[in-house]
Amino acid sequence: MEQRTHRLTSKDLVGKVRKIGEGYAEVELKAIEEMRVDEYGLIHGGFTFGLADYAAMLAVNEPTVVLGKAEVKFTKPVKIGDNLLAKAKVVEDLGKKKIVHTEVFNQSNEKVLEGTFYCYVLEKHVLEQK
Repeated sequence: MEQRTHRLTSKDLVGKVRKIGEGYAEVELKAIEEMRVDEYGLIHGGFTFGLADYAAMLAVNEPTVVLGKAEVKFTKPVKIGDNLLAKAKVVEDLGKKKIVHTEVFNQSNEKVLEGTFYCYVLEKHVLEQK
């Protein structure tokens, strides 16, 4: 399936598309040095969240999709060098509102984040709104 949204997303900072299907997407991301927050090699949770959000947007895969709300739980820390895989699935389709369940796993198949993303398909691009 063709990618119809978020086409200019940074593969290095947000993720690389691995799979897009009907109501489903997978995105992978390698935790790199630029994501580091401390001397231990911990990466900022915003990068893990960004990966999960990107996967959710791709599961909806509409050009005007935006995130309205997210409820997430970080379950394990992520460090430099980790290879992450986000899996997102539309679990409820309410027309313009889509509820997407997303999970992110590390290279050991340990879940590092799980959440529910409330996505909205707008009539126009969010920056073209009144």
